[in-house]
Amino acid sequence: MDKKSQEFSVQEAKRLAGTPAGKQLAQLLQQTDPRALSDVLSKAKQGDYQDAAAQLQQLLSSPQAQALLKELEK
Repeated sequence: MDKKSQEFSVQEAKRLAGTPAGKQLAQLLQQTDPRALSDVLSKAKQGDYQDAAAQLQQLLSSPQAQALLKELEK
């Protein structure tokens, strides 16, 4: 991932995190498995995006998370 696309991703993530659905999703993930979420964030911070994404995908598999993700797509 080049620096420009990484910056876009960070900016987009920050924008989405500030939305009501983004805040609800963050709260849901924190309640579901705080240790796993912390691990995902740590791996992403270290640049291990592939493993972080795989773990995040598991966290986002619940029906509630999927509904919030659909809300974020709008």
